[in-house]
Amino acid sequence: MGFLLDTHTLLWFLSGNNSISKKAKNIILDRKNKCYISIASLWEIAIKIKLDKLSIDTRFKELSDLLHQNDIEILPITFEHICNLLDLEEAHRDPFDRIIISTAKTENISVITKDGNFKGYKNLEILW
Repeated sequence: MGFLLDTHTLLWFLSGNNSISKKAKNIILDRKNKCYISIASLWEIAIKIKLDKLSIDTRFKELSDLLHQNDIEILPITFEHICNLLDLEEAHRDPFDRIIISTAKTENISVITKDGNFKGYKNLEILW
């Protein structure tokens, strides 16, 4: 089964932050599960670091190694993901969340997120 990690889920997991749910952590740690992160999440992290709105425990360039070590695959944004944005409900306007949601729906995978805004989207499986 496939799981797309929301940006905060990845950050909390990698930093060992207790805000991550036990269920989410167990899913990510179980190597039988295929976990993904959208390239949009990495873009969001880079932007927030540059704007001094986020700091992380490691250098940004080392995230690739951490993802590999934890068997988390980077998903690119495809044309189909962008096309499916046009069909999304207008539950909220965050562009990073919207591409994560569109990606999950297009790839038919669950999203691991605590973000309540994701609940406003039909046919999206959310785990936390």
